[in-house]
Amino acid sequence: MASRTADATPSRPTEPVRNSRTPLRTALLALIAVGLMLIGGGLAVTVAVAVDRMPVTPAADSVDAGFARDMSVHHLQGVEMANLVAERSDDPEVGSLGFDISATQTNQAGRMQGWLALWGVSPTGGDTMSWMADGDHAGHGMAAMPSGALMPGMATEAELANLRSLSGDAFDVEFLRLMIRHHQGGFDMAQYAAEHADVDAVQDLAKSIEASQSFEVDTMTDMLTARGGTPLPAP
Repeated sequence: MASRTADATPSRPTEPVRNSRTPLRTALLALIAVGLMLIGGGLAVTVAVAVDRMPVTPAADSVDAGFARDMSVHHLQGVEMANLVAERSDDPEVGSLGFDISATQTNQAGRMQGWLALWGVSPTGGDTMSWMADGDHAGHGMAAMPSGALMPGMATEAELANLRSLSGDAFDVEFLRLMIRHHQGGFDMAQYAAEHADVDAVQDLAKSIEASQSFEVDTMTDMLTARGGTPLPAP
């Protein structure tokens, strides 16, 4: 299970967006601010040391920047779903899981946004997952997608709307189904960055995500089975 220790406290669920700004875009702008604040603390020293050991700062099209940009967006949807748990689930085990995911992924996304700010790289733009265009994407056969496209494992707006409409046992089952698939979708990105990133701090975070989310998938699958649910097809 992911650690509860985090620099950010999970926010309460928000109502569905009623204007042209999507929930992910709004959350991304908020996390840019979180990242900038983190730069003022000890995290900036850690990142700066890693950057000093490199001949150049990672470019916008590098594995390091691409992973930080895309994984932070991927994480934000996980946080969005996890933040629904407090008001829609009555299950203590699901509640604990939701808190852990929200706290951990909020912290990690803030760190990645902080790196992008330190490197002078825009947190938006570029073809999604184009940084995995080397060879055959580490054997996973994934292709770059247009900017803003849903990455593997991410829920559609229809799926999110359905999740927001549920409560109790029905919510718990659907939340676990969506979150298992979400974790599975992020695994390949983390694995690729762990093998190809240049900055030590980026490699370390990618390895941590790869390990923790693999463990959490197993845990959530057991939880889902115990509640009479079946997983969605893997992305």
